[in-house]
Amino acid sequence: MGQSRLLPFVGLLFFHLIPNQLCKTCEVSEEKYFLLSPLWKTMTHSKYTMGTQSADVLLSLRLVGIQNQTLIQPLSQQVRRSGGSKGVNLSSGQLALITLALGACHTPDEAFIYDNHLLSRLENKFQAEIKNMAHNGSPLTNYYQLSLGALALCLFHGRYSTTQVAELFAPGNKNYYFHGQFVVDIGAMAVLALTCIKRGLANGQTKTEKEDLRSIDNHIQSLVDKILLEKKRNGLIGNTFSTGIAMQALFISSDYYKESKWNCEQTLKTVLEEIAQGVFNIPIAAAQILPALVGKTYLDVNRDSSCTSGLGNFDISSHKPMSTKPPNSPSNISIHYSVKINEIYSTTVTVPSGSVFLDVMEEAQKKNETLFGFTVEQSSWGPFITSVQGLKASNTDRTYWELLSSGRSLSQGVGNYVVHDGEDLEVRWSKY
Repeated sequence: MGQSRLLPFVGLLFFHLIPNQLCKTCEVSEEKYFLLSPLWKTMTHSKYTMGTQSADVLLSLRLVGIQNQTLIQPLSQQVRRSGGSKGVNLSSGQLALITLALGACHTPDEAFIYDNHLLSRLENKFQAEIKNMAHNGSPLTNYYQLSLGALALCLFHGRYSTTQVAELFAPGNKNYYFHGQFVVDIGAMAVLALTCIKRGLANGQTKTEKEDLRSIDNHIQSLVDKILLEKKRNGLIGNTFSTGIAMQALFISSDYYKESKWNCEQTLKTVLEEIAQGVFNIPIAAAQILPALVGKTYLDVNRDSSCTSGLGNFDISSHKPMSTKPPNSPSNISIHYSVKINEIYSTTVTVPSGSVFLDVMEEAQKKNETLFGFTVEQSSWGPFITSVQGLKASNTDRTYWELLSSGRSLSQGVGNYVVHDGEDLEVRWSKY
């Protein structure tokens, strides 16, 4: 195991002065900021913006320079409440997000990070994740949270082994994949973390430091290549919800690919179209896409920098987002719904137009609780299914309830996928 280091925090300006670390971005012009109004409304007017989920929103608003204290202060209070001494059951990713949100720029919140020992707690959580990997090959949570932890420790002077990181984040690791498919947002978050660590090693003198730097540089190259392979014809990368983090990763790794490999303007155009259609209708989705749209990344987190930049006090809340309800839609629609475990159990239900997947499941449960009964929990991405017919999803066994439409896996959640008349929906017991 490599030596445990306290990596120096280097100002972003210094990074920008290093030729091979220049960032290339494309962003929404100031006169078009009103197009971001639906994101603003989703982040600040939602029942899901609570507890640790507030950290995603607070981090996003601070990165883009929102100065509306009527919004910022309640969010800050919620985040501090979540990260206090009572937050002992926080995961590594949650603790990392809270640290990033409170220290995103120069505010009194910075004192909370040190008064409540957030960094030492995160160090312990990070090591627990690594210990579990040594035991069964997977972290306690997932690689997205592990990457978030590494990023926060890097940005805030936390202690960790660079050699350990270089070994853990090798691109061939199974934890980058789901059903054999490379997961873009996991890879992108790893690129952000590895880039931060690479910058800290840029002037490494020891043999170990040079070897770590070489390994990390190779990992970034491989991960960037994999991310670009997931680019769709319309410019989205992976899926709609992974595109924001992927854009951040590509912004800060532009020296790892040719300009012709990614048409950033096309991606931006498609994302703006998706925003207008109401696709980013839960806070975490809106919070993750917003920074990239104004040219910001999580590497712009800097507790010593001013919070005033980007959108500033620009009032985008006065613009109404476009309605997503189709014109002249019928008042009720019919849906075919199935549960697949070893056998397939099916029914047909009627729900109001504009209903989501969860509404269909609830109607089916009313018809036959034995066959279609289920349990649900709330998360920062909205509700998610924890069991059907009493069969529970398990991180240990790598099992989950997959949502499908006409046999195709859905990228949206059970609480925000809007169903259509005549659609064939299914929940399937699956492994990853």
